[in-house]
Amino acid sequence: MNFPSIDIHSHRNQLVASAVAASVATGAVITAYHAYSRRNRRRDLNAEVLKSIQTKGSNFNFQKQKPETVVEETEPEEIALKPRGGKFDENLIREQLARNYAFFGEEGMEKVRGGSVAVIGCGGVGSWAAVMLVRSGVSKIRLVDFDYVTLSSLNRHATATVSDVGMPKAHSMERALKQMARWVEVDARVEIWRKEEGGLLLDGVDWVIDAIDNISTKVDLLKYCHDHNIKVFSSMGAGAKSDPTRIQISDISYTIYDPLARSVRRRLRLQGVTSGIPVVYSTEVPSDVKLLPLPEEEFQKGQVKELGVFDDFRVRILPVLGPLPAIFGLNVATYIVCELAGKPILNPLPIKNRRKVYEKLWRDLLTRESRILGEDVVKLPIDEDDVAFIFEDLHRGRSVIPPHEVPVRPVLVRWDIGAALSLQNCVVMDVGDSEKHLKGHGEGKAAAEVWGQETQDLVTKRVEEVSRYLQWNGD
Repeated sequence: MNFPSIDIHSHRNQLVASAVAASVATGAVITAYHAYSRRNRRRDLNAEVLKSIQTKGSNFNFQKQKPETVVEETEPEEIALKPRGGKFDENLIREQLARNYAFFGEEGMEKVRGGSVAVIGCGGVGSWAAVMLVRSGVSKIRLVDFDYVTLSSLNRHATATVSDVGMPKAHSMERALKQMARWVEVDARVEIWRKEEGGLLLDGVDWVIDAIDNISTKVDLLKYCHDHNIKVFSSMGAGAKSDPTRIQISDISYTIYDPLARSVRRRLRLQGVTSGIPVVYSTEVPSDVKLLPLPEEEFQKGQVKELGVFDDFRVRILPVLGPLPAIFGLNVATYIVCELAGKPILNPLPIKNRRKVYEKLWRDLLTRESRILGEDVVKLPIDEDDVAFIFEDLHRGRSVIPPHEVPVRPVLVRWDIGAALSLQNCVVMDVGDSEKHLKGHGEGKAAAEVWGQETQDLVTKRVEEVSRYLQWNGD
């Protein structure tokens, strides 16, 4: 008997295809079931929230943004909270701030929620500081910025989106902050802070955040706050930086390596402010980041040296890696929230003990003075704080001798060997140049003869700066 031939391979393919089809069908059923379950869970959760609020006599109205029949599978249904009579439900506020209450306790959070902060400058640093202050419970915040959101702002701004481009930064942030915490009082000012009317924008606040780019305005604000006993926290330069491990909180007097901090510190010293201002800064020294040239129209807008650290560059064209100003802003917010709560950050960890450098410079100067006078000197007319001023603020840590490089072995020495040692008559050199300097004096040469008129002019300029510093300090 002849049986019909069976194509074994074809039969096997049919089985495989049937199995695949069954698997796909099963997967589709499972996916549909999970989607159905998620929709039901979301509805049940919303119903529970509504029932809970109604039971507690909430002051909120819940209004669904989407019809019940239309449910997105990828997002939960949105609920908008609207207060009745301008009052928000305390239970909901405390629930949103539950983790902060767990950290600071009742008394601490009462202080935080009663605090008010003015953010002067709402860019990369100021926007992140403001966001975290509001999320942490600060209920009154004033936003001051005259600038507008641009496309180039979006790589670092905390709240701005493409739809905000062209809008004042203060108004853009006001809208976003009200979405984060509906009870917060946001006072948005599209203005620039000016020292002539400084009190108008700082009135009634517990803390001021300086997140200003313009160095002249920055120094004016810090000086104003210092003179009027207003607590202020200042942000230094986050541009052209990339190493978050180098970010540090300290008093302005202890900042190192940050060019903007150095320039601010020098200008404040000349106006009699030497310490008492907490700042966030970075000790990172940028090496391979290039600054962008200014377009010609920028020169028509005013002084192009307003930044004060990099000649002919405005802060707006400094390369900025977005996370760095954000981290600066988060440092600011953390410090202020802890201060408001009565749990301040005590003794921030110093990255480098610069005091030892000043001690060594002072001891070397003592030895050199003994050598010049031909007798043992046990006391100098300048102390270690003066040494810090001469080395860091006056000479920027660089030698007075061209090309003004950072000395490998820095020392302090009299400029005019024949005159007494003083703040006006003390300069920075490398140890090798100091020997040449002393040798020239021994040969009867004036310092200008040894080093040239260009160096003498620089020293004269530094003497004028010292005179202003002494005038402000009443010396």
